[in-house]
Amino acid sequence: MKEYTITVVETNNPTILKFETNHFITTGSNYEFKNIDEAKNSPLAQQLFYLPFIKTVYISGNFIGLERYDIVEWSDVKDEVAQQLVEYLNAGEPTILEEEKTKKVAVTVYAEVTPNPSTMKFVASRKIVPATFEFKNIDEARDSDLAKALFQFPFVKQVFLDENYVSVSKYDVAEWDDITMELRELIRNFIADGKDVVSLDIQPQNTTEVPKQKEQAPVDLDDTSLEIIDILEEYVKPAVASDGGNILFKSYEKQTKTVNVILQGACSGCPSSTFTLKNGIETMLKNMMGDRINEVVALNG
Repeated sequence: MKEYTITVVETNNPTILKFETNHFITTGSNYEFKNIDEAKNSPLAQQLFYLPFIKTVYISGNFIGLERYDIVEWSDVKDEVAQQLVEYLNAGEPTILEEEKTKKVAVTVYAEVTPNPSTMKFVASRKIVPATFEFKNIDEARDSDLAKALFQFPFVKQVFLDENYVSVSKYDVAEWDDITMELRELIRNFIADGKDVVSLDIQPQNTTEVPKQKEQAPVDLDDTSLEIIDILEEYVKPAVASDGGNILFKSYEKQTKTVNVILQGACSGCPSSTFTLKNGIETMLKNMMGDRINEVVALNG
């Protein structure tokens, strides 16, 4: 039986806190409940509404978001709420009572070229995973039925998943004009059938390499590393995500002033990745952090 832990994360809205879990608690769907009547299919949300200060409950992927009324401050109650959530989840109680999927899920998928000629981005009209995942072969894809299905094609080299898209990297043996339609239809049909793209037990990769929030960062990271993480999260990740890729902070070498990063998805192996690193990311970090940065190196790029 899985053991749950809770990390409390502040948001830009002072009335809303995120209670992040170390395991997924739902499939790719998002849920919002504004009162106990709306929460009839969520025993967890119903229990939370018995707390008089709870205004709205959000449940998605690996977190529970709670909006409070002004009668209390989060600083006074957040620890008790976190403890209640941990006890509930570790008791094996249901989060969402999923309805039987008897109808197809309405979804569209379109193909989008990326700066990497070996990678195509397939964008869905709905969220398909709660975090980023990269699979370089079928063995690594054991927790993703969609990735395993894609690896059945001999020309598929790598699969990268982000919130609403799949980046597929191919070997040179095939041309995109010949395979794009087949890949798009496989991805669309898989999602339309209501199947889970990744297993609920799989750990999000972007939380093992680099925390999304400074509050979750390992205690051994220095202030410079934390500042680099903030810049990558705010300025760089949205740009590379639009191209079907991802960037992860790996380490900062103080003596050489070198920043080591990992490129994923379309960014990995892209012919223009060196230009992006040197003229984009490296220049930005030097401008924002001064002489603390000498070089940015992609460990697998």
